[in-house]
Amino acid sequence: MSKAKLISVILATYNWPQALELCLQGLSEQTDISFEVIIADDGSREETTQLIRTHIASSKFVLKHEWQPDIGFRKSKILNQAISASSGDYLVFLDGDCLVQPDFIEKHRLLSQVNAMVTGSRILLKRSLSQHLCQGGRWSYSHFMRDASRYRLSGQLNRLLPLLLKLPDSKMRVYKGFVWRRIKGCNMAAWRDDVLRIGGFDEGLVGWGHEDADFVFRLHQAGVRRKSGAWATEVLHLWHPSASKENAAKNAETVRARIMANAGRKLDV
Repeated sequence: MSKAKLISVILATYNWPQALELCLQGLSEQTDISFEVIIADDGSREETTQLIRTHIASSKFVLKHEWQPDIGFRKSKILNQAISASSGDYLVFLDGDCLVQPDFIEKHRLLSQVNAMVTGSRILLKRSLSQHLCQGGRWSYSHFMRDASRYRLSGQLNRLLPLLLKLPDSKMRVYKGFVWRRIKGCNMAAWRDDVLRIGGFDEGLVGWGHEDADFVFRLHQAGVRRKSGAWATEVLHLWHPSASKENAAKNAETVRARIMANAGRKLDV
């Protein structure tokens, strides 16, 4: 089993500098510091650019900013651009509206394995707690955990136990075949060579939805096993209004057709 050396965090963002600020703060407090961050910016305005410039000047890690004009939801394209700008042998995909635990990088490195990718999970924060954190402008995981039980009891978190109980790597984490369920593009990882071998993300999938499932399926077809990162790598997902899902059904049908053509069976979305 070979572990990752330099990890590249591919951090997707779009016009939410308050959340990105908290995300970058969390990354600056990691127990494992052998990583870089490539921000995949799908056309954010100048406020986000200024925030990133400030962090580049003071960051403990290498921080790069990849930007493209805002002509619609084109996450796959900017992710591929960020992948091209990365230097790590292992890529961890994270969204800028997600807050990380201090051992986020450490746990992803521990789960990294040749011929395998990892799909992590998320814990959902409700609207009032998300707004409170963004308005405060400061992310401290230790302070958050002091009040985590109260947040859970009041319904501000949908889960708490995965933050308290971490399970080790094991064969039980490996999926036997492709499963569409529980794929979260905001928290997953794969070897850079494997990602390049499948051509990265499908840029034909525009608009919100299912580029992550397609990515995982094509890695699966290339012989890369999927491992679960649950109960190890959880991120805290800030509440925000839902993005337009007008292309979601079309994207899902494209991915479903690809799966059926290759796997010869129908899978549920």
